[in-house]
Amino acid sequence: MNSEELFNESKKYIPGGVNSPVRAFEPYPFFVKEAKGSHIRDVDGNDYIDHCLAYGPILLGHSDEDVMADVKAQMEMGTAYGAPTENEIKLAKEVIDRVPCAEMVRFVSTGVEATMAAIRLARGYTQRDKIVKFEGAYHGAHDNVLVKPGDSYSCVPDSLGVPADTAKNTLTVPYNDEEALTKLIEEEGENIACVIVEPVMGNIGCIQPKIGYLKFLRKITEENDILLIFDEVITGFRVSRGGAQQYFGVTPDLATFAKVLGGGFPIGAYAGKREIMEYIAPSGPVYQAGTYSGNPVSVQAGLSTLKKLDFQFYGDLNKRSDDFRNNIADIVEDLELNIKVVGLASMFQIYFSPFPVMNNDLAQMCDKKRFLTYFRELLKNGVFIPPSQFECNFISGAHTVEDLSKTAEAVEAALKVAWEL
Repeated sequence: MNSEELFNESKKYIPGGVNSPVRAFEPYPFFVKEAKGSHIRDVDGNDYIDHCLAYGPILLGHSDEDVMADVKAQMEMGTAYGAPTENEIKLAKEVIDRVPCAEMVRFVSTGVEATMAAIRLARGYTQRDKIVKFEGAYHGAHDNVLVKPGDSYSCVPDSLGVPADTAKNTLTVPYNDEEALTKLIEEEGENIACVIVEPVMGNIGCIQPKIGYLKFLRKITEENDILLIFDEVITGFRVSRGGAQQYFGVTPDLATFAKVLGGGFPIGAYAGKREIMEYIAPSGPVYQAGTYSGNPVSVQAGLSTLKKLDFQFYGDLNKRSDDFRNNIADIVEDLELNIKVVGLASMFQIYFSPFPVMNNDLAQMCDKKRFLTYFRELLKNGVFIPPSQFECNFISGAHTVEDLSKTAEAVEAALKVAWEL
């Protein structure tokens, strides 16, 4: 069957025909047959240069031969044990060696679990109930963060099924706004357990912090005995060897990881200061558990992936990524389009906006209709990116200079159609 037929069949058995809403787009998503390196192929015979990369996990490229060989060897020895393995210790040591805030690590199965557990830990450690997140930030689809701004700082549910009594314990302010957070903490500081932040807001495009903003977050939280959590589910092990906290030189109390940590296999983790992490059961009173936590296949994939992510890897990849973004910026300038090319390290996006996008309100003003035209034209020209203005695009170590040149050509052609040039 082709993608259209598979989608129609899928809708009979899977809500909306997809297992995650972000995968849906009109008239129907393509169905994947296989992926290798920097390319992904669908059941219709189309080949795409892949800049979605499973929404971020694929940093080495699809089906890296070394990682796959190690994973296959582990699978021969078993896929789940319900008991600890030595490799869990090895992977924990690797994370601790890389990540500035990490003195202890707990592995889970997803980024959602990681952020949910880190928030629970922060509440248990501080004995406070309220948390602060930033407008537009995504920290997974669990009740504490599946919220939107309500009256004043308080939140209301952003989905049916989220209790209003849960949402009221989450407070929001705009990202990159020092004054708003200062005022909130002056009013609610003694009730706030933590501030959770994506150092780079990767689930609303690619919004970077203003110069000094992360240091401001570190200072104001320390002064008010509030824990600072970096959600590095996207940035962790992607923007640098030690994640965004190493890249920006700001050390939080806790951090969450997933995506790149598993190299394409499901895994998550939260890490932080020993005195805080020891509050987790069985050593402490904050309960968290999971059947697949520390799964031996995912742990091996993580070990094999991180082994290849050395300083040389990041230097080479970030150089290619910088050159690519500069090339796209030159194209935008030559076409005389008032839109913004953004990104850092191996992350990028084009905001269909005439002004810099520094927070959620500004992001929502982007031309979403024109972006969808751009997305569809990229597909026609053999390039796959996430089908939303509010997702980040990625580059992997498998993307060659030729791949990136072809992507730039496709971007130019797609922009011309979107603007009817």
